[in-house]
Amino acid sequence: MARTYRDAYGVPHVRADSVLDLARGQGEVTAHDRTWQLEWLRRRATGTTAEAFGATALGWDRFARRTLIAHTARRAHAALGDETRAFVAAYVDGVNAGLRTDVPEFDELGLEAQPWEEWTPLAVFLAQHLLFANLGGKLWAQRARDVLGDDAALLSHEGPLVSGSNAWAVGGARTSSGRPLIGGDPHRVIEAPGVYQQVRLACEDPDDPFDVVGLAFPGVPGVPHFAHAGEVAWAITNACGDYQDVFAEPTPYDVVERWVESVPVRGADPVEVEVVVTPRGQVFEDGLSLRAASTVLGDLGFEAILPLLRARSVDDVDRALDHWVEPVNNVVIADRHGAVRYRLAGRVPVRADGNRRGVVDARDPATGWTGWLDDTHRADVPADGQVVTANERRGPESDQVGRVFAPPYRAQRIHALLDGRSDLTGDDFAAIHDDSLLATVATLRTLVPGAFGDWDGRMEAGSRPAGAFAAWRSALVRRIAADPVFAPLHELRHDPLLLPWLDVTARIGLALPTLVAHGTPYAIDLAALARDALAETADVDVTWGATHVVTPVHAFEIYGDDLVPPPVPAVPVSGDSDCVRCTGSLPGISDDAYRGSVARYVWDLADRDASAWVVPLGASGDPRDPHHHDQLALWADGRLAPVVTDWARLTEER
Repeated sequence: MARTYRDAYGVPHVRADSVLDLARGQGEVTAHDRTWQLEWLRRRATGTTAEAFGATALGWDRFARRTLIAHTARRAHAALGDETRAFVAAYVDGVNAGLRTDVPEFDELGLEAQPWEEWTPLAVFLAQHLLFANLGGKLWAQRARDVLGDDAALLSHEGPLVSGSNAWAVGGARTSSGRPLIGGDPHRVIEAPGVYQQVRLACEDPDDPFDVVGLAFPGVPGVPHFAHAGEVAWAITNACGDYQDVFAEPTPYDVVERWVESVPVRGADPVEVEVVVTPRGQVFEDGLSLRAASTVLGDLGFEAILPLLRARSVDDVDRALDHWVEPVNNVVIADRHGAVRYRLAGRVPVRADGNRRGVVDARDPATGWTGWLDDTHRADVPADGQVVTANERRGPESDQVGRVFAPPYRAQRIHALLDGRSDLTGDDFAAIHDDSLLATVATLRTLVPGAFGDWDGRMEAGSRPAGAFAAWRSALVRRIAADPVFAPLHELRHDPLLLPWLDVTARIGLALPTLVAHGTPYAIDLAALARDALAETADVDVTWGATHVVTPVHAFEIYGDDLVPPPVPAVPVSGDSDCVRCTGSLPGISDDAYRGSVARYVWDLADRDASAWVVPLGASGDPRDPHHHDQLALWADGRLAPVVTDWARLTEER
């Protein structure tokens, strides 16, 4: 049997005598802490959200059915090895044993949690990451090129809209302890409950011992992305790999499979959804199909989970990640012996470059996939060296991985904060997390020389110059977006589900530094618009934190017009989209910090108890629990909570 202990922040530490008991324990404590979240994730993965919320949720359910989330998960589950399948099954047993009925969201909706099936964790993982890659970006690239021609490149902002991360490490010769340090933070939409769950998994089987602290996905066993196993630690960032293609399909479709599914709708009759699979992939929208690595391979990378838990060295983690499929990740690994390594993990198809540029013709034989990228781009870091990965274009090898990467600002800033420094500590890494310098300020303020005084470009919550700059920037973006040249782009041609990738104002806000560097893009007088925007916002006298507040997204806000999500304090936060302290806003649309660091961590290879971490809310998804958002103040202030591994300092849950 598993036993659960808690630290002062309610973080679960699960301890068991066998690996299967440990998996059950992780599943049970996850269900206890996050029952509503697990039910929400299960419904997203199975395309049954409309059964809970009504017709407003049908867009997602159609998409989930058409893109074969559950179908792919069942295929991948059937292909698992015996040990991994048993581990996942034990986790699901624990989830089903731990699901609760006393959940506020269930009271609002008149629902109760439904049992999980053994393949459900795989479906949950796929649903969380299906839109992490290229689909939305390729639809935007094609639409922009259709309207603007080759000049569409001026609206390019390298970088994913809903994903990203920082991760970095230094060798032992650069630290006060003499052993490596890893720091980092994943960037996603900030959700309530949080997308990551702090957890410790300790197996005390003498023939199979391991003890790992890390950040798990609720609903997925193990800790695949960020963890410290005592002897070795690892972290990932999105590598911006191109492993999804969008095809324009001829009609009538060349059908491989076709069937109809019935989607239940709260308060209405069920809706039938036709699922069509062509030789390229699944039709997700009329005339368009999606081909993805996971559906081609029938594999979601779950064979990496147990080897990662058992890892003792950089080489062990490296070998485990040979099983990884998607998302394609940059990985930073370090161990107590002093080894530090970077590697690419995931499966990238080999095909023509045209596939990466937008929507391609399904009838063109040149668009076919011809194999998989073999080069994993490993690089060992010397003891006096450093490695930084922040979704940026890393070098010529990146051209084999993808086409659009993050701007270099975060990576360059982290390198600058590390360069030439020694005797580094965990506190130094935490300070890097908290750096709020916005590199793009220097470019943008050239439009309005002398404006914003001698402000240093730091997006601090208490800064009035930062507040004035943000107001001016948004006013400028709105003026640019209103130019007639962009009018056709304001017409939504795809499912509203994909609006985050297709919103013209958002795209101009992201591309603003590129537009300014060009001078007069699309014959638009940016300087004149900038002066008008400055006049409009001349009376703005607020701090950045007055409008830049953390706004976690709850399912009730997405689909429930008359549903009130559990309250979370509206806390002002420092940072911005291209700061190391990523708390993303949408200039021209909203200053809300809707995405950003959904966790921060420092892994100390000299002493795991010298490590630290934080999440935006807390360990519990229950708004009545004292640990629902008890880390919010730490996170907003740029501080970390200690990682505690001494069992004597933890409280056993009985």
